[in-house]
Amino acid sequence: MAWLKRQYFGRKSEKLAHLAPSQLNLFESSLSEQLQEIEAAKEAAEKEIKESTVERKKERQTCKMLEGLPVVEVVIEPEGVDLTLYKRIGEERTRTLEFEPGKLYVKEIVRPKYGLKANTTLPEAGKSGVMIAPLPLLPIYKGLPGASLLAEMLLQKYEYHAPFYRQIQSFRHLGVRLSESSLNGWFKPACELLAPLYEVLKEETLKADYIQVDETTLPVIDNQAHRAKKEYLWVVRSVIDGVTFFHYQDGSRSTQVVEKLLTTFQGYLQSDRYQVYNVFSDKEGVCLAGCMAHIGRHFEQALDEHKSLAEYALAQIQSLYNIERMADNDEFAPEQRAELRQRLATPIMDALERWMEATYPKVLPKSRMGQAIDRLCVSIMVKNEELSARW
Repeated sequence: MAWLKRQYFGRKSEKLAHLAPSQLNLFESSLSEQLQEIEAAKEAAEKEIKESTVERKKERQTCKMLEGLPVVEVVIEPEGVDLTLYKRIGEERTRTLEFEPGKLYVKEIVRPKYGLKANTTLPEAGKSGVMIAPLPLLPIYKGLPGASLLAEMLLQKYEYHAPFYRQIQSFRHLGVRLSESSLNGWFKPACELLAPLYEVLKEETLKADYIQVDETTLPVIDNQAHRAKKEYLWVVRSVIDGVTFFHYQDGSRSTQVVEKLLTTFQGYLQSDRYQVYNVFSDKEGVCLAGCMAHIGRHFEQALDEHKSLAEYALAQIQSLYNIERMADNDEFAPEQRAELRQRLATPIMDALERWMEATYPKVLPKSRMGQAIDRLCVSIMVKNEELSARW
């Protein structure tokens, strides 16, 4: 009866009456939040699907690229686990591209996955119901190249000066077509892995009490200008043990660069006396030493001005190098070299000092001869010092 009355006299629309403006619409607020959550979940799902698709495509491309290469399987079992309580339920495989002289091969790391044999069996204390060995640390996270391939790539680039395009040709002959973008992508993380070793090398070099420093030009590709520009690379060498490191900072050879580079150094600093090294002239604990090879060049440039004077200085410098050659040929120990220098080189240096005192007042200070003598005057000789900044 109530239904008939509503049909005859009442409102037939099922639409709810409009809420009062002052009344909060909880349904609309809740619905809006739900829609936002749904939209966020949708975007996350689309992103995950896209990443999964890209990952599968990349995996297919990698598999195709590695076809035909020999495969070496390395099986890694979980350690510290009684595997008799478990059954094998699967495995995970990780592939890396490795290098041996004359060949490339695939190393496939196989990690068997184990589950407990009976559901009623509880895992050991601290153990999970599913066991798998941890993946060994790879040089590049989720990267294809193994440590041996990265080492070969850096060796070819720095030791044999082989650019990436030539390395790509070599790898193609070994059965793999790698792109230049791949090698570029591997290069930076490979260098970053060596950064701690570089810092140790740098620290050990600067602990020495006698180092040689020089800055040399280096052509660097300017991608915007599409040409090579001249920049500078610093070389620092510990004379006694020969330990050497290189330093590059925006291609600069400014005073600020060398001052920061050698902040911790104490001892004899031998260089070509380029003006930036003057910052160490008054630094406590640092003694500047000149380089006879560079001094000799200044006297060669002065041959046209004062031939006899320049020839005398060059002859004395050559005598000093003859003494060094004797020590090199006989493979003298540092103590033997010091004794030889004291016996044969010291008289020559004393004679040069007297010659400078007598000659310098007779030439113009700004002339080539005057500048050469000035260079020789500020250079020093210590008992364990080599005569030139050779490396």
